[in-house]
Amino acid sequence: MIPLDVFGSESVAADLLAQVRWRNGVTCPRCRSDLTVKNGSYGHFQRYLCKNCDRTFNDKTGTIFAHSKVALRKWLFSIYAFLRFNTSLRQLQLEIDVQYKTIYQRVERFTKALAAPSLDLVGPVEIDEVYVSAGLKGRERDQESRSRGLSTRGRGSYDQDKPPVFTIVDRGTGDRYVIPAKSADESTIRLLLTNREKEPLTVYTDGFRAYDPLAEDDAFDREYVVHGDGEYADEDVHVNTCESHGSLLRPWLSPHRGISKDKLTQYLRAFQLRRKLLRKPGREALKHAVKATL
Repeated sequence: MIPLDVFGSESVAADLLAQVRWRNGVTCPRCRSDLTVKNGSYGHFQRYLCKNCDRTFNDKTGTIFAHSKVALRKWLFSIYAFLRFNTSLRQLQLEIDVQYKTIYQRVERFTKALAAPSLDLVGPVEIDEVYVSAGLKGRERDQESRSRGLSTRGRGSYDQDKPPVFTIVDRGTGDRYVIPAKSADESTIRLLLTNREKEPLTVYTDGFRAYDPLAEDDAFDREYVVHGDGEYADEDVHVNTCESHGSLLRPWLSPHRGISKDKLTQYLRAFQLRRKLLRKPGREALKHAVKATL
């Protein structure tokens, strides 16, 4: 269920933030000491005094929600709607009644706070690539006009405003990753598959020639299917999970009217977080999203 009580009450929103942030006990955000005591309040938020550094702080200090005049309940609603329903920033602007620049800066601050995925591959691993439209954006006169990357067919590159995004599925752990790259070449593929638990790592791919050198490396056991020959699965050998995951990526980017290449990584991290929240109920999903920014 949608946690409407959180979005309708500032005190409930403050309690939720405190539950997530201090789940392991209250610690000073400046000196990391746990020698803290309650020290009044800051609006709806509890304030604390650190006996180690003699500084005060509250539940929002040091988070992405600090120093904002917009109510916390509105920011939590924006995060929830952005991740759960893929709501555009223009629509969020209308929903919480703030200027577009404000909602843009806050959503950007949220996506920047998300940690990069850490790959520790167990295997077998599926790997595939999808190409998305991510060109130049900006209205300054000294910048080039924004370019649409989908004007040409076939495989693209970062310079062509059609950067590749690799989808990796680790069947051993069930984890799925989406990682942007400057190009889809051998060196990039090897870099993505570097952190592996054991060798040889079983890798399932399609017939793209950039994967061919893996077959000659003792560190990998590469098996593949050739889509051009009408071959999509040979028992366990397929990249269908990657393609299924990658097919959800373009609809995720679509409402945002073309992503700048500089912001693509941030939106992909938000997409990956969205997939983790898919099977969680509303309040737990919101808590998980807030926890990911702390």
